[in-house]
Amino acid sequence: MSVNRCMSLFSRLRPHVNSRTPRVTAGGGGRLSAGSGSSHRQQRAGSASSSSSPPKGPDTSLFVPVSVRTDLSADGSVGAELAQPLQKDKLLKLFNRFYTRKEMQKLAADQGLDARLFHQAFVSFRKFALEVSTLPADLHIILSDICCGAGHIDDIYPYFMRHAKQIFPMLECMDDLRKISDLRVPANWCYQYTSNWIKLSVIFHAGPTNSGKTYHAIQRYLAAKSGVYCGPLKLLAHEIFEKTNDAGVPCDLVTGEERAIMDTEGRAASHVACTIEMCSVAVIDEIQMIRDPARGWAWTRALLGLCAEEIHVCGEPAAIDFIRELMYTTGEEVEVNTYQRLTPFSVLDQALESLDKLRPGDCIVCFSKNDIYSISRQIEISGQECAVIYGSLPPGTKLSQAKKFNDPDDPCKILVATDAIGMGLNLSIKRIIFNSLVKPNVNEKGEKRMETISTSQALQIAGRAGRFSSKFSEGEVTTMYRDDVPILKEILSQPVDPIETAGLHPTAEQIEMFAYHLPDATLSNLVDIFVSLSQVDGLYFVCNIDDFKFLADMIQHIPLNLRSRYVFCTAPINKKQTFVCTSFLKFARQFSRDEPLTFDWVCRHVSWPLAQPKDIKNLIHLEAVHDVLDLYLWLSYRFMDMFPDTKLVREIQQELDDIIQQGVRSITRLIRTQNSKPGQTSDNSNKTADRNSPTHPRAKRGPSGDNTLASRLVREGLLTPGLLQQLQREWSKQELINQYALDTEHHDSNNKGKKK
Repeated sequence: MSVNRCMSLFSRLRPHVNSRTPRVTAGGGGRLSAGSGSSHRQQRAGSASSSSSPPKGPDTSLFVPVSVRTDLSADGSVGAELAQPLQKDKLLKLFNRFYTRKEMQKLAADQGLDARLFHQAFVSFRKFALEVSTLPADLHIILSDICCGAGHIDDIYPYFMRHAKQIFPMLECMDDLRKISDLRVPANWCYQYTSNWIKLSVIFHAGPTNSGKTYHAIQRYLAAKSGVYCGPLKLLAHEIFEKTNDAGVPCDLVTGEERAIMDTEGRAASHVACTIEMCSVAVIDEIQMIRDPARGWAWTRALLGLCAEEIHVCGEPAAIDFIRELMYTTGEEVEVNTYQRLTPFSVLDQALESLDKLRPGDCIVCFSKNDIYSISRQIEISGQECAVIYGSLPPGTKLSQAKKFNDPDDPCKILVATDAIGMGLNLSIKRIIFNSLVKPNVNEKGEKRMETISTSQALQIAGRAGRFSSKFSEGEVTTMYRDDVPILKEILSQPVDPIETAGLHPTAEQIEMFAYHLPDATLSNLVDIFVSLSQVDGLYFVCNIDDFKFLADMIQHIPLNLRSRYVFCTAPINKKQTFVCTSFLKFARQFSRDEPLTFDWVCRHVSWPLAQPKDIKNLIHLEAVHDVLDLYLWLSYRFMDMFPDTKLVREIQQELDDIIQQGVRSITRLIRTQNSKPGQTSDNSNKTADRNSPTHPRAKRGPSGDNTLASRLVREGLLTPGLLQQLQREWSKQELINQYALDTEHHDSNNKGKKK
């Protein structure tokens, strides 16, 4: 190498190593904007957030270091040619001295390196400097100068920070990341489809269950030249779809898994179930779900992003003040129409206590599928027929069971259901009977715990009794156990907690911008960092993302582009169902190979055709297969070329729905078959055990109720009667084993005594 080239290179390097005070540069990047044109609603939203709190510090535990290659050096051996060789033992002492200097730790903290990141960065930097075959020329020279006494230990700092920013790239762009994750003005990114000249008219239809609030909103929807209805359930969308077409107004159906176009030539109708296109009237049902920890973001996005001249929102009166405040930030006024319940319901003073007291029109509400099975079996053993409805049943099966219960000519007059009846089904119920007042809930942090149902939940369920237009003009509400009656009265007497916040969720575009700055981060890590840096004002919260992260981690090893990976992770699946999760993984793997998921492939995967269920386990598997077909249909409307056989899959899903309906109709036989398997008690012994158990509804209870631990656990939903029986059998077996051990020990001691 020529001397001139060496001197030229040295002159370029030297200015960077002479300064002992590092120069702090701001993280670059373009300024983010919410789009061209600032409407009146965006101006109001901007002023509303001006008093927000300062940016919070990031959760550095989410920062995953990126590996740095040690086998490349653009300068070759220039550093070794210009300076003396470096001895590793001296370098090690040098680095350890640098690590202990408080001044360096403070400077690093100003650059975003807290104690945890500083330690990780130092370990990586030391390893890099000691193990790399050829150091960069500038670093080699400065280390040589320090070893020779011509430099100061602090001169290492700029090179240490350079390495830290390589392994933690988010340090370079923290300002940009904070701007991207700033959720304080959601109207700015929810209104991206709205023209500036649109002046919204927001009408809030407030009232309890069975007050006609949704009816009045739908009447305006039917009269409009175009409209969109947004509801929380497929059943509600189907109901509005059918009612709209029956009224002579062409309407299309759009749900996550289904598209129904009424026009034979494929032209879009003027009324649909969900769209972002401009329309005259939009109806958003069950607006109180805007505070739901998992799904609230969908209501927020609909309310702030729907393009309509009129938006009719329907929900509880507890949401009135919040919706007013929320729309104030966008510059819109809210007109409120209040409604009273059309038919009254009363809370009875007496609990049911025994299934012998059931009457036609009764509905027992449980919060556990096992309780559904147990109670429905006991009812049918007593000679009565019952319908069964719970959340994981297909929509067609739910409608079939509801029709069976509502049919005056059908002998089925009793309904056993979960809180799935709270919305989406019109049922002719006279009396609601709460089997329990506790249910599993998931809070904003994703923590699951057993909690007493809220006033809002209790009113939603109790309001199904005595529904308007049914044969029962008045409704009644009670509990299964006498101890729960005063608790239920207390719950229903309390005012509904006012809604104070609305849910938000990062969009695909925001995550893509994050990925631009952090290309090596996983999707799960990107979302974690986004939530950690996100800023929200007092009106909003970031929804729980545990399910999203669960799916992201599951398919992280599968090569997918970021947008496809994001879409897959927003799929509505139940992560508790093993078969559904396995299918999700196989779908993603097949998709990544660019191999279409054909009808034949799906049939092989689910082992179609499927037989009638022989026991409860088979029935649960069929429900999981139905969810897998739902997942296929959901993905088919997002990746049409890779999931091409939508029509064929929908046909076998309908056949499967019929099979499940047959299984639910014979659910008592399935339970009896399950219980009569080897290792389980017979039907008669179960019946006796159930009736003798203190947790059985027909068991005699004292004036103050049974206060045993087992009874309390069952009442609180933490233990089912079936599990209690199994524990009793296991304890009995263990007692026999213990008794055998004592007898053996006693026998051995006697033998020893005889020998003596």
